[in-house]
Amino acid sequence: MGALKGIGYKLKKYEAVVTCEEAFVGLLTGVAHDVRGHPGKRQVTVLSEEAFNEACAELGAALPWTIRRANLLISGINLENSKGKSLEIGDVVLEITGETDPCYRMDEQFEGLKDALQPNWRGGVTCRVVSEGNINLGDEVNLV
Repeated sequence: MGALKGIGYKLKKYEAVVTCEEAFVGLLTGVAHDVRGHPGKRQVTVLSEEAFNEACAELGAALPWTIRRANLLISGINLENSKGKSLEIGDVVLEITGETDPCYRMDEQFEGLKDALQPNWRGGVTCRVVSEGNINLGDEVNLV
């Protein structure tokens, strides 16, 4: 069992991540207001706090999770090799469709971040919304 530690969305493709304390996650929208929330394999991205902290430690830097540009930050759950499993967050169910491959934009954020996110799925996972609903910071997260 884990916990939801962060919620974010991007209004435009290259803009900064906007954070909030609660959000609607929809079948057609992903995290409400997110530019990339349309239906598909990459509708919602989820980042493990522990994995991200490992990458930051490797870089010797304390970076905000939003620099990774993910939608959700969770703690207490290892996402490595979790493709095909589901994350339950309140009424929301997300099907894990694969690993989020870190791209060149990570090095634009912080030099070396792309390589630091490569091992052990540190960059997080991509998901498809299976069941929609509202989520709030602190919600319980389960990997099933």
